Amino acid sequence: MEIFGVDIGGSGIKGAPVDLARGELAQERHKVLTPHPATPDGVADGVAEVVGHFGWQGPIGITFPGVVTGGTTRTAANVDKAWIDLDARKLLSDRVGQPVTLLNDADAAGVAEMTFGAGRDRKGTVIVLTLGTGIGSAVFTDGQLVPNTELGHLELHGHDAEKRASTKAKEDEDLSWQHWAHRVQKYLVHVEMLFSPALFIIGGGVSRKADKFLPLIEKVRAEMVPAQLQNNAGIVGAAMAAAPRPLRP
Repeated sequence: MEIFGVDIGGSGIKGAPVDLARGELAQERHKVLTPHPATPDGVADGVAEVVGHFGWQGPIGITFPGVVTGGTTRTAANVDKAWIDLDARKLLSDRVGQPVTLLNDADAAGVAEMTFGAGRDRKGTVIVLTLGTGIGSAVFTDGQLVPNTELGHLELHGHDAEKRASTKAKEDEDLSWQHWAHRVQKYLVHVEMLFSPALFIIGGGVSRKADKFLPLIEKVRAEMVPAQLQNNAGIVGAAMAAAPRPLRP
């Protein structure tokens, strides 16, 4: 079965049909830049462009970089504030002309990783972190998701953690891998103190370069591994959520 998945990010909107039996993209993904400001109408146009590129007809799963409850977007840390308390599922469904399932972006990536990737068959507490424009999080206990955790907004040394340890922070401040890894380490130590996970899965686009920073991180007791689905995890998880019988780890 193939279902279409779209991943809305702070810098790009990307999507593709997903082969749900294998947890892989069925075609090469298509990406457009996220508009700035990232208003609901502007982002909806970007989503429609991605879906239209494939001429897709049928259910669509879409991720959003913030808290989502019942199709309504509740927070908007890295997008326009007009998203707050918006019936975003209706907006996006009307724009693409297809039924839409909407969920938090890190939750989608986490479900994909727990089903097809680095978290497969792992028990205990597993935390998936997506490092990008912000820091997304998905927390699992024995494979069950605790939705909308948003641990990137934990306060760390007087700052929103994602303002210090996201990939965007590394790029904006031109940090060396060593310096940035030290910041990520502080963040992971803080999260570990709160949740005592057995495993951290580090996702987002930077997971492709995990060898440049994961070996530099110390003082973390939990196992740390890069995401296997890398930056496609959100697309795969979005498609999973939109399946007629949503797949779960």
